[in-house]
Amino acid sequence: PRAHSQVAKMALATKSAVSIRAPKVASRKAVVVRADGGFIGSTTNIIMVASTTACLAAARFGLAPSVKKVASAGLKLTERDVPLVTADPAGFTAVDTLAMGAAGHVIGVGIVLGLKGIGSL
Repeated sequence: PRAHSQVAKMALATKSAVSIRAPKVASRKAVVVRADGGFIGSTTNIIMVASTTACLAAARFGLAPSVKKVASAGLKLTERDVPLVTADPAGFTAVDTLAMGAAGHVIGVGIVLGLKGIGSL
């Protein structure tokens, strides 16, 4: 009798495990992605583009520190020899692009949040 009850429990466990099914997933063909046209040209977009462009231009034209031009203690930009090879005549590298792009975004987010904080945006 005891062996029979264990077999019955195993049969129930097997049967219940088989009856549990994963939920159906929607087909990926049905997913439609569209860009929201409200952001392009908005005040927030213009602020972000302007701040990022200003930082990139300042570093590219030697007005801000970069890999090739470092700032001294007196905030003077001095040129140094860089082992990175770049095709840019000013020596602007991918590191400069990433760093100044990030700095531009930080400045832009600060402007946007500041304007939203005072209610002007």
